[in-house]
Amino acid sequence: MSHTSSISRDTRWMDATAQADLVRRGEVSPLELLDAALERCERLDPAINAVVIRWADHARELARALPPSSAPFRGVPTILKDLNAPYAGQPMSNGNRALKAASWTPTSNSWLVDRWLRAGLVPFGRGSSPEWGSVPVTEPLAWGPTRNPWDVARTAGGSSGGSAAAVAAGIVPIAHASDGGGSIRIPASCCGLVGLKTSQGRITMGPGRDESVLSVQFAVTRSVRDAAALLDAVHGPGVGDSIVAPAPARPYVRELTADVVPLRVGVLDHHPLGAPIDPQCTAAARAAARALADLGHDVSDAWPATLEDAEFPRRFTAMWSTQQGMARAGLATLLGREVGPDDVEPVNWAMAEVAARMTATDLGIALDQAHRFRRAVRAWWAEGWDLLVTPTLTAPPLPIGAIANDAADPLAPMRRAGEWVAFTPAYNTTGQPAISLPLHWTPEGLPVGVQIVANYGREDLLIAVAARLEEHSPWAHRRPPLDATR
Repeated sequence: MSHTSSISRDTRWMDATAQADLVRRGEVSPLELLDAALERCERLDPAINAVVIRWADHARELARALPPSSAPFRGVPTILKDLNAPYAGQPMSNGNRALKAASWTPTSNSWLVDRWLRAGLVPFGRGSSPEWGSVPVTEPLAWGPTRNPWDVARTAGGSSGGSAAAVAAGIVPIAHASDGGGSIRIPASCCGLVGLKTSQGRITMGPGRDESVLSVQFAVTRSVRDAAALLDAVHGPGVGDSIVAPAPARPYVRELTADVVPLRVGVLDHHPLGAPIDPQCTAAARAAARALADLGHDVSDAWPATLEDAEFPRRFTAMWSTQQGMARAGLATLLGREVGPDDVEPVNWAMAEVAARMTATDLGIALDQAHRFRRAVRAWWAEGWDLLVTPTLTAPPLPIGAIANDAADPLAPMRRAGEWVAFTPAYNTTGQPAISLPLHWTPEGLPVGVQIVANYGREDLLIAVAARLEEHSPWAHRRPPLDATR
């Protein structure tokens, strides 16, 4: 493997573990792997608009300077999400027009980015995000829509849509992502990837953010083994973390081949509030249930009754609006000036205005109700259930523009989003780990994810079961039609 174009073609569909093995065996160098990814980015990204900020020269310096080490992903190219993942010296816009125009550049790394680098990964750019990650599609006014490699007329999902589209297209094998209401699992479902949302406090959010927020940070991957190896490399607390998940009993990669005792699995294949759901999403959940039964588990229709609480979406929106209000205030601090409606997308300005009208008592009540919701949902697992299976979304990937800013009704995108992502936000509130797996495809060839939820701290169980499902219903052979001849 000495010619770049050949390496680009030959490594396109390898997962990160396989690419790292090439480097470890001396068959390619980190620089050759990086150049192969950059070549794919130049060729493929114009069709999908996934990697919106790039620093190729810096990445080449990083690749050349990588010392020999046992880092699990030494030399593997990757991208960081364009949201709350500061990397010193490289721009970050958080999907916002004003930050983009200002070319705002962090002066220090997040602790997760430091761990990313210690794992040997070589970031060369940023995957697009909707402004502040507020909606489940990636169509920021700052950068334009990110398109789905399986059908460029459809969304890649969000908010980690750029990362997911880049992995699905074969530009990189693994990419940074975050999840505050489904933003890892949603684009994983749309793009046919593995999307693990970790437990609250599993990975430090320091130094700039706190573990008590709804969001966690991790990745989208092509394989379960990549998710396990990366989690081994980056999990753990940082100094001053407010929430720390219990340490795993053994490395997560050992769960890939571990025996799994028969589990008690519940299935929720319909909208918990009775709203419509696409039959393909129901079919995906039922097929996963059959696969788990084939693997020897006790599977039945059962779910936490609290998921049918019709007030949950309103309470979640109260907390979500507060985060947008904080983001607007943070934007003013970063820019060093007051901000107005021209600096912020209409949907986020409207949510920030909702937050501004809330009192401290209003927020306190919403948080108290969220705590009660968390305890009630987790009680189902305490009653002896091991896993819950649901569709990840209520419909396959939506057309571009289906969830867009509406000047006449600026909060309309949030209502449309809530209908589509009914299955994911609950587990940001409860803090539980959940994974979306690409176990189903529509007759038109669109991926449909299945979500599996475990008890708090049980990423080990999710990884073990996901690995068995990957063997039972493999997906590595499925490739999007984007530039399919190369």
